[in-house]
Amino acid sequence: MIKIYHNPRCRKSREGLALVESSGKDFEIINYLEEVPSKDELRKVLEYLTLSPEQLVRKNEAIWKEKFKGENLSDDQIIDAMLEYPKLIERPIVIKGDKAVIGRPSKKIIELLK
Repeated sequence: MIKIYHNPRCRKSREGLALVESSGKDFEIINYLEEVPSKDELRKVLEYLTLSPEQLVRKNEAIWKEKFKGENLSDDQIIDAMLEYPKLIERPIVIKGDKAVIGRPSKKIIELLK
């Protein structure tokens, strides 16, 4: 089953969801702002994305700039920051099997769903 970590207030996330819906495949929507993933789930997502925690952070968010920018944070500390402030997690994330993409640009989602 396909999973999409979705923020309904984000235009790119809505575009990604529309692509997943149009695929005709079964999928699950995870509104990660309300259903914050566990630390283990977030680690698994990072593994599927083949990214470091820092690469998944939305560094232009005010919370990042105010609380974390310029800090020398470990991967665990960055993951903890994303879990405490899920708005920091880049979106949308689409997972299919053991592969995942951040849907920016949205063509990455199209490739994953093939």
